Amino acid sequence: MPHSLTRTRRGARNHNSGMHPITDALPATLCYLDGEYTALRDAKISVLDRGFIFGDGIYEYVPVYFGQPFCFEEHMARLDRSLAELQIENPLSLAQWREIVMRLVAPGGNAPQSVYFQVTRGVAPRDHAMVRGIRPTVFVMVNPLPPISDAIRAKGVACVTAADFRWQKAHIKSTSLLGAVLARQISVEAGATETIMFRDEWLSEASSSNVWIVKDGTLAGPPKNNLVLTGIRYGLLERLCKAQGIAFALRPISRDEVFAADELLISSASKELLPVVSLDGQAIGNGRPGPIYQSLYAAYQQAKQHNAQKHGAPA
Repeated sequence: MPHSLTRTRRGARNHNSGMHPITDALPATLCYLDGEYTALRDAKISVLDRGFIFGDGIYEYVPVYFGQPFCFEEHMARLDRSLAELQIENPLSLAQWREIVMRLVAPGGNAPQSVYFQVTRGVAPRDHAMVRGIRPTVFVMVNPLPPISDAIRAKGVACVTAADFRWQKAHIKSTSLLGAVLARQISVEAGATETIMFRDEWLSEASSSNVWIVKDGTLAGPPKNNLVLTGIRYGLLERLCKAQGIAFALRPISRDEVFAADELLISSASKELLPVVSLDGQAIGNGRPGPIYQSLYAAYQQAKQHNAQKHGAPA
């Protein structure tokens, strides 16, 4: 027998004798799958689910602070928009989505958590054409949300750049994330926090973050269009800027402007707002987190507390 075939058969016996080590390590926390609550490690879908076969689905990622989802209505509105782009009807009402979230996050108490939502077109024989009349697959899970340390925030982070080689419908929060995976791996291999991308020398976004520059006291980001996923922090930062008296603009931003910025920031549900002090090894501004970042980050923390208090949670 060829050696490779022997290894395959031996591997098959090992696979059948027990679970994979990663599977063994999956938490027993509760998740939601198609109307039922079950342990995450026991949740299963069909191999013919179109999300598995084609990446034919959408997702959302919502942070939870003090036991309450943050910017929940905005996240669910984006979920609606993404589903509409894929011609999938939203299977649940806003109240039903919230009910699922509150049940899943309850065991975590007031610790920061994240909720991941995924809706796929459902299960059908493999065919590229959109299948009508099938039930969407709905999955929701919760995970801890470790905060970025004060030391990292005080120092700032380094990022690298790359060409934006992804598709032309980046505004859909699709589960088809291979482009983002490849982009993020560029910064992983460079020992950097994020990969900031450009289309024809114009800023688009990072692999899993929106990108902002500060110049002469104005916070500016790329315009909302099909080339950028409009992060929920778009609206949040606009509101925070207004409250803090900081000018806010959405417009095309060139690569040269990014490197010449006074401050460079990235934002996402998990990172909140983070200062970038080095890009491709070049210092941004004076190489330290700037005053606009400091002001907006402080206001962000206040917004989290206000959201919790609005829903009756101690903050």
